[in-house]
Amino acid sequence: MDETVLLIGGGGREHVLARSLADTEADLYACAGNRNPGIAKLAEGFETLETTNPTAVRSYADKVGATLAVIGPEGPLAAGVADALDEAGVYAFGPQEAEARIETDKAFQRRFMDEHDIPGLPAFETFEDTEAACAFVDEFDGDLAVKPAGLTGGKGVKVMGDQVTAAEAKEYIRESGYDRLVLEERLVGEEFTVQAFVANGDVRVAPAVQDHKRAYEGDEGPNTGGMGSYSDAGLSLPFMTEDDYMEAVDVLQAVVDALAGYKGVLYGQFMLTAEGIKVVEFNARFGDPEAMNTLPVLGTDLLDVLVAAREGDALPQLTFERQATVCKYAVPEGYPTEPEAGARVAIDEESAGDALLFYASVDEREDGIYTTTSRSFAVVGVAETIEAAEEIAEDALAAAGEEGLRMRHDIGKPDLVQQRLDHVAELRDE
Repeated sequence: MDETVLLIGGGGREHVLARSLADTEADLYACAGNRNPGIAKLAEGFETLETTNPTAVRSYADKVGATLAVIGPEGPLAAGVADALDEAGVYAFGPQEAEARIETDKAFQRRFMDEHDIPGLPAFETFEDTEAACAFVDEFDGDLAVKPAGLTGGKGVKVMGDQVTAAEAKEYIRESGYDRLVLEERLVGEEFTVQAFVANGDVRVAPAVQDHKRAYEGDEGPNTGGMGSYSDAGLSLPFMTEDDYMEAVDVLQAVVDALAGYKGVLYGQFMLTAEGIKVVEFNARFGDPEAMNTLPVLGTDLLDVLVAAREGDALPQLTFERQATVCKYAVPEGYPTEPEAGARVAIDEESAGDALLFYASVDEREDGIYTTTSRSFAVVGVAETIEAAEEIAEDALAAAGEEGLRMRHDIGKPDLVQQRLDHVAELRDE
């Protein structure tokens, strides 16, 4: 199979994609705004460029003779990079700008769900007027989630009854400067995500993952891009039933049925509530860190999926090893509010032991690799149980050390997983 694949993006999600593609027969090239040393090591060539510039990406794709492209982050999707590549004859595994609005425009997302009767829609209203939004806070009977309609890197949402009071929510609305907002009922339950490969009307799903967005242990502190995540050795998570998982899959299928021409990855973030599955949001690409849970245990050749998508064939059925995974991110001190860059990263693939190491936002210099102001690297343990996978990841973090870094050590530990089980049992009045 003579294929040249261009990978777009330079974070941890893209590093695990590069690792998956490097195991295929394709020639791999990559481009990103930062030079990720893990990706550069795996790729035939690596170009530093602005990935939200469709012309620059298309020019590099032409230069390397790309026959396929995989778009990692949401920014290039919002900028129409998939459109530009498709027009140039390079099949982009990622939705075009119009379809990517399922992620990039939360107001569109909620109206789309309402119009097409997509299951799991919370009560919501959209606003372009600040004072009207504040009046809705006063009028609504219950707590609300305040969401900017556009992209905020997972950090723009404020939840009443959890992070802010009603008065603080109104202050945030007035001072945030966002011109469009979505206000929706606060969802109480346990969050999980399901990612799916989508093309030609087919939906091929991956195991459920639970991400931990709060900065500090015990799910405290501000939201981040994701401090870590875990998956179990089957399709669902310990606190879920098989019916819960299939209900989420049905939601993804309903979106694909209603959104003609969608291709790439569709990622559903769900809340398991006392009333069943509700949709927190959709993303139009792999999750970060969730991709680092699912791709290492994917048994199907990723290149086969991409080629089938391009050729208009049925996507191959996906197989996954019956292994649990635990991913833990190391971030710079002060992240996410006042991150301090410049700490040397004292870990590599050898010192990571049995864990997988994925670089994210780091600065590669002549004398080593250093932190920037965003998430630095992730370690992933893979084993027969969540507990064993967590121990592998934790050993790798110990090897990395904590000078200039911070981690959430509680992710994947038995007591935190048990808290999830107890919470769902309480929701279900079991």
